[in-house]
Amino acid sequence: MDEFFAAAIAEAEQGLAEGGIPIGSVLVHRGKILGRGHNRRVQQGSAILHGEMDALENAGRQPASLYAECTLYTTLSPCPMCTGAILLYRIPRVVIGENQTFLGDEALLRSRGVELTVVQDPRCVALMTKFIHDRPELWNEDIGEVSADKK
Repeated sequence: MDEFFAAAIAEAEQGLAEGGIPIGSVLVHRGKILGRGHNRRVQQGSAILHGEMDALENAGRQPASLYAECTLYTTLSPCPMCTGAILLYRIPRVVIGENQTFLGDEALLRSRGVELTVVQDPRCVALMTKFIHDRPELWNEDIGEVSADKK
């Protein structure tokens, strides 16, 4: 397994161990992890700290030229907010752990020239499947389905 993908999974597992949503991410530049993070909405009471956003935040302020050479690893298909950040910073490559439990805005990313690799890693699928089963209210609060009566 790729060491960077393994680091993203470790972040997801850490998030779950903290009582949060098990989604992890790392931002990599030239073979070095610049930032790592996991979904910390629950832990921090945050509206925006998805795994990808946390990794970007932990990478600190970087020049546009650096982002243009990065790869973002994430355990779950990026939601609209995280897709926007990927596009804003012009990150050219994203490695996605799985998109079976949630399919984010992959079509938009591809249409804007972002190279996507979807791994369909069984550990990522199992982690999210179990979490969604065990904590549906938390999943639905974050990026899960909105019920028909709330649309």
